[in-house]
Order: sequence, then structure tokens, then C-alpha cells
Amino acid sequence: MSTSLLYHAFGIRGYHYVKTEYVKGGVVFTIERNSDTCRCVVCGSENVWRQGSVTRLFRALPIGHRPVTLRAQIPRMLCRDCGKIRQAAIGFAQPRRTYTKSFERYVLELSRHMTIKDVAEHLGVSWDVVKDIQKRYLHKKFSKPKLKHLKQIAIDEISTGKGHRYVTIVLDLESGAVVHVGEGKGGDSLVPFWKRLRASGAKVEAVATDMSPAYIDAVTTHLSHATLVFDRFHVMKLYNDKLSDLRRDLYRELADTMQKDVLKGVRWLLLKRPENLDASRREPERLREALRLNEPLAIAYYLKEQLNEFWEQDDQETAQALLMDWIVYAESTGIRMLKQFAKTLRFHAFGLLAWYDYPISTGPLEGTNNKIKTMKRQAYGFRDPKFLKLKILGIHETKYALVG
Repeated sequence: MSTSLLYHAFGIRGYHYVKTEYVKGGVVFTIERNSDTCRCVVCGSENVWRQGSVTRLFRALPIGHRPVTLRAQIPRMLCRDCGKIRQAAIGFAQPRRTYTKSFERYVLELSRHMTIKDVAEHLGVSWDVVKDIQKRYLHKKFSKPKLKHLKQIAIDEISTGKGHRYVTIVLDLESGAVVHVGEGKGGDSLVPFWKRLRASGAKVEAVATDMSPAYIDAVTTHLSHATLVFDRFHVMKLYNDKLSDLRRDLYRELADTMQKDVLKGVRWLLLKRPENLDASRREPERLREALRLNEPLAIAYYLKEQLNEFWEQDDQETAQALLMDWIVYAESTGIRMLKQFAKTLRFHAFGLLAWYDYPISTGPLEGTNNKIKTMKRQAYGFRDPKFLKLKILGIHETKYALVG
């Protein structure tokens, strides 16, 4: 093997080839450090005296399906200038690693297309070696995302496992990158983010979130100049949950068996948009029959459709008039569920109307949450919370198939 092949194929310079051995189906190359390239690793002096050598083994790029091992003779040197005795620096491998830098890059490239287990089996190494390479790469590249450019962000939480384990995600709505992953949910999970945000000098203009009191308090305290925008998805999801509860309560109160049968199968029909009802399955007819037999349910359903129009107005003034009319009418119905929801909207009207100043939502964040769930399923969960956090911080660069 020539010296140029060592450099171009394996990224090794400053060494010369000694011999090749074939051991248990693998290839072992023995290489030695050139004496004229030795320097003191402490002071950088060339005035060194060789004091023996240490043999170390490194995994290198495979040749086909054959694993390749480098047996390197690492010289120990006495520096005559500083008096230190140290091993010579290894340029082709990271300190305290048993594989070369080129092998590390190859693992990262395979990890874009394969799971950790598949990469480990393909290269004949343990899975924790592959995970360690991934973890150090992710830490180096994503552990401290830059915040100075932030203008519009979204905040939401996602479940990461059983036992009410959550993480709070902060997403840059312009780039789609996750800029913070906090343990737990609520205001406390955002404390590290506020510290880094203040230090960055970022000028956040708008924040999209749900109507959680914890998030409202955190944003108004730490970003008092930013506009708080309540997300349409969460508002309508909350209303749909209340509508389902109303249908369930009305069903329990009915004494007529026929009316119960009509009301029993319409839960999902109530949550669908009218244009999405399947005529071939008689969904429009079934929904109309259920609404005809129950006036409170009909009022709540039609108010849901009217509330959806709030985000489709031409300007903020028209939207405000529609919202106030909706609240007044809901309060006048006497239906407890509608009165409670009207009170909620009245209290949060400022964040709803802010959508016309900044038409943003947590929709991109919901898409990121789906990516995280897919990643968790493919990896069969993560036992290392720090590794999961790093994977989430780098998930915006993941393309097509997600791997664990």
C-alpha cells in the first residue's frame, strides 16, 4: 500500500505503510508514524526525543464487507524544551476514540438512511458506538442553536413517553428549526430559553401558542413587547372537545331509545367540516336527523361553523364584530357549555384578534411533533433524554424517511 493511498482512501497523513494481515475475515494494516513529523503536543516544539511507542487499534473504512483495522505505532516523545513526555498527536482520529475520523463520517452518512441497529450490524460494531458518534455530532452542531435572528416563534408541548412525560418545544416559524427543548411542560420548562434569548439580543415580534395560562404568563412576563397569537387549531380543538362532551351529556339524559340510537353514532360527524361529510355513507342525512331531534346540539354545531369563519374575514374590525356577536349569542342560549366557552373567548379575545396582525399558528410545530412521534416509533423509544433532545433539535434537517 502506498502512502498516497493511506491519505486519499483513509485520510491518514504523516504515517507510512508497514504490512497487511488478514485476521478472521478482516484486514489489518500496520502503519508507523514518520519521525520527521513528530511534534510536542504540549508546546509544539520539534526538539523531541523518542521514548518508545504504544500500539493502538482503530476501526477504519471497510473494504466491501471486510472490516478494516489500523494497527498504529504511536511514538512516545520527550520534549527537550518543556520536559514533558507525551504520545504523539493522532491526526486521523479524535482523542480517546477507537475509530478514525473517516469511519465516523461514514457512520453519519449511513445514519441518514438506516437505523442505529442497522448501521451497527452492517459495520460489525456495537449499537452504542453508532449512537455515541451520532450524539457527539448532534451536540456539536445543534446543542446551542442561534437565537439572534428570531422574529416569530411557536410554543407547544409534546408527550415523550408514558407517565405524563412531556417536553416543551419552541420553533422558529421562519426557518422551521427547533430552537429549544425544555423538560416538562408549563412556564418552568421555558426558563433556560428566556435566559439565552435575553443574552442573544433577539427582537421577537410575535408568539403563537395555545390558551394555556402558564404559556400566557411566561410570554407576557419575558416578551412583553411581543404580540401573543392564540392558535386556531387549539381553539377549535377545545371547542370540539366541549361539543363532544355536550353530545355525551345529552345522550345520557335521553329516555327515548330511538333518539339515543340516532345520537349515538354522530360524534365524528359533529367534528367534521360540512364539505368533508361523505354522501355515499349518508353522513349528511344522519347529521341532519340528529340535529333535528336535539336543539341544544344543533345550536352548538352551527355556532362551531360560525366560529370557524372568524379567521376568514377581510380585516380585524369585521372579525372583532363577528367574535363579539358570537359571544353575545352564545351567552344568550342558556346552554352551559356555550356560556363557559363564550367567557373563555371574551377573556382571550386580544390573542384571537392578534391573528390579523400576525397570521401565524402552531401548525408548523404540529408537523414537527408528528415527525418526533414518527422518529420515536422507528427507534422504539429513547432511553437517553439528552440524546432525544439532540435528535429533536436536529429534526428539521431530516428528509423523507426518519430513522432512529
